[in-house]
Amino acid sequence: MAKKDPESRDGHITGIGGVFFRARNREHLASWYHDVLGLPVTDAATAKMGNTVWAAFADDTGYFGPSRQEYMVNYRVDDLDAALLHLREAGSTVAPSIDEDENYGRFAWAEDPEGNRFELWEPAPGR
Repeated sequence: MAKKDPESRDGHITGIGGVFFRARNREHLASWYHDVLGLPVTDAATAKMGNTVWAAFADDTGYFGPSRQEYMVNYRVDDLDAALLHLREAGSTVAPSIDEDENYGRFAWAEDPEGNRFELWEPAPGR
């Protein structure tokens, strides 16, 4: 039986939802990106450009999981449950919880084969 093209099935990535990284001084770094490169940063050290979020997190954040990785990519997906099923079938480490937010949608986390944690986001309807 021929394999189905991953892009034609539910649960595939539709875009980059965000790039998140650790910063020693997130407010200073956010100001630098704003002042030097014109990034539309808010007081929360976050910028939104279309559907993509750029966010500086505190250096001691636990949001990236237990590792000390410096960056985490958020991928938009068309069907979070299907994406998690594909990851589990592939033997990936998948966090047991799914966070749901009525305004933004559903979020889950997993790791690639090299242990890099990433976030999956199924946007709320209309986002």
